[in-house]
Amino acid sequence: MNVYDKLAELGITLPPVATPAAAYVPFVQTGKLVFLSGHIAKKDGKPWVGQLGRDISTAEGQAAARAIAVDLMGTLHAACVAAGTDLNGVARIVKVMSLVNSTGDFTEQHLVTNGCSELLGQVFGAKGAHARSAFGVAQIPLGACVEIELIAELA
Repeated sequence: MNVYDKLAELGITLPPVATPAAAYVPFVQTGKLVFLSGHIAKKDGKPWVGQLGRDISTAEGQAAARAIAVDLMGTLHAACVAAGTDLNGVARIVKVMSLVNSTGDFTEQHLVTNGCSELLGQVFGAKGAHARSAFGVAQIPLGACVEIELIAELA
């Protein structure tokens, strides 16, 4: 299935690339690999603030990670266009790295990150299966609850 048809079926509209909040670019391509900078969780256009294990549940964290996946796909779309293709030209989602703003005793970072991983699998099918790391951290910029970066390979 066409990636854009799958997005439409899921009711997902890709956002434009967000303006970087510091001294970096949204993505870099080297060879066939595209590296996307970390994207923080946003709710209603503002940073989705909170800490897992204190004031955000695992289910809410999964929703935040899913929202990040949508933003990542918007940036990946822009990277694909810059490379002369579109999301159908993605050969594989290679790796996802997730940072979860969590208390010292919270141990479900991997479940939070599933919100992103599962959506990528739904949209890209077998090409969406990826390697992954999920870390608990003491803080994320702007107090966001989750930040995720992604590496993809273009065909």
